[in-house]
Amino acid sequence: MRLWLSALAASALFPTSALANEVKIDHTESGHQQCSGMFDKSTWGGAVNPHIQVVLEKYEGDADPLVSLIIFEWHDEPLVGQYANPTDPEPQYICNGENVDRKLCTEEQLGQWILANNATTKSKNKIFTQATNLKDVGPIKYEVKKTGYYCVIIDPYTAEQFKGVVSFRNAFGELPAAQIAKLPFYGGLTITYAVVGFLWAFLYVQHRHDILAVQNYITAIVIFLIVEMLMTWGFYDYQNRHGRNALANVLMIIVSILNAGRNSFSFFLLLIVCMGYGVVKHTLGKTMLMVRGLALGHFVFGVIYAVASLTITPESAGPLVLLVILPLAGTLTAFYVWTLNSLSATMKDLIDRKQTVKAMMYKKLWWGILGSIMVIFGFFFLNSFTFAGHSQADFVPTHWKTRWFILDGWLNLVYLFDICFVAYLWRPTANNRRFAMSDEIAQDDEFEFASVRNSLDEESGSGGHTPLPQGGASAPNGAAASQYKAPKPRESLEAEETIFAVGEEEGDADRWSEDGDSPRDSSEKKRLTGGKDK
Repeated sequence: MRLWLSALAASALFPTSALANEVKIDHTESGHQQCSGMFDKSTWGGAVNPHIQVVLEKYEGDADPLVSLIIFEWHDEPLVGQYANPTDPEPQYICNGENVDRKLCTEEQLGQWILANNATTKSKNKIFTQATNLKDVGPIKYEVKKTGYYCVIIDPYTAEQFKGVVSFRNAFGELPAAQIAKLPFYGGLTITYAVVGFLWAFLYVQHRHDILAVQNYITAIVIFLIVEMLMTWGFYDYQNRHGRNALANVLMIIVSILNAGRNSFSFFLLLIVCMGYGVVKHTLGKTMLMVRGLALGHFVFGVIYAVASLTITPESAGPLVLLVILPLAGTLTAFYVWTLNSLSATMKDLIDRKQTVKAMMYKKLWWGILGSIMVIFGFFFLNSFTFAGHSQADFVPTHWKTRWFILDGWLNLVYLFDICFVAYLWRPTANNRRFAMSDEIAQDDEFEFASVRNSLDEESGSGGHTPLPQGGASAPNGAAASQYKAPKPRESLEAEETIFAVGEEEGDADRWSEDGDSPRDSSEKKRLTGGKDK
């Protein structure tokens, strides 16, 4: 039994099985058991009592085939089956004539699953089993009273083959229990991106005359993210209300295309930002065409991969699937390598030109990318250790409530942090263009103020001026300290003050030229000559 439960748990890891509320069941090795998580009515609410319903196709032949059906919650699995001998490697599961002779079951239980003697009292939930005649079959309904991971298993007792449908119906709607948490999650992401978009729009409108080209790209991706999150939430909400019909499949394809577009747009934006577009370089020239071509190729391969993952089952996937995976992996690798090299080159160029403020922006971006990578790898290893601590068969039943977050949710949170971080660094400000179009003056070479001061003192000689004290800005000691007065700082010019006086009145100019000296020249002359005329 552990063998087929392990196979079931492994198949449950694929996204194709997680999206269906109604699943097919048949006589094949991989199809005769189906499991799904179920919530009780009080957890998420709803008008319908949660239940599991099994509908088998009616047999039209002359024979009288029987199938053995069992429905149970995962934690009650040890109560299913009994050992005929303590030394047997596997317990006996189906009540047949041989097991009746072994006293493992009674004749009235022929065709049913064998349960432990104390299964009724020890089971946490109801264990339902019956022998079903395929010539006289109807809907089989199992009421779910407690939250858990429930399994439906059908064994072909005397039937050669059978087909049917298992419906896991929760109280809240048609959405599978493992996916219901995505409704508030993507609704919250939609609201969060809307708030980010509002704040960005406020700054954008406020500084609309000073916007850089790269900020237009950020505006576009914020709008795109709001639409994508809204469509994703709408897809899950529609599926929860109406089930998996044709329109739900169309919405799923649209969401897959939007997801591929988000990935391509995000890599494109990060690459041109790391190249210094808008801040270090005003244009990328032909390189921009190459970046756009790479983004378009990644989008096309991403759409092909999304469609293939929805249409090709893991069992039918062959070597041709590499034609879908390898091109996508190639464009993804090109983006990674190009982005990291561009960021390193931009930082080196800014540091060499002593553009410390701009370099600090890109250093923050570098730390943001590095932090995201560390979080991704840390979460990956944490999940690996979690998975290693459980057997393959126990992992899905134990983590079915949080599996959606492990596979999808936390990556969306990391992405939200990254896009907000980039938007914060490149947010619109009052001096966008001035900051982007100007270079910072290098401040590494300091003037030798003491040398300049000494040379001025030597030129002045004994012209009546007291030499400035040596030793920096400290005042001289002793008697000289009382005579030393610090020079008054030069007052800054007011906005209305004229720097250069050009074009005085004509009468004054003529009068000064006739007298020989102007009043200003006379006072200056007296001050310089100590009041003595030549």
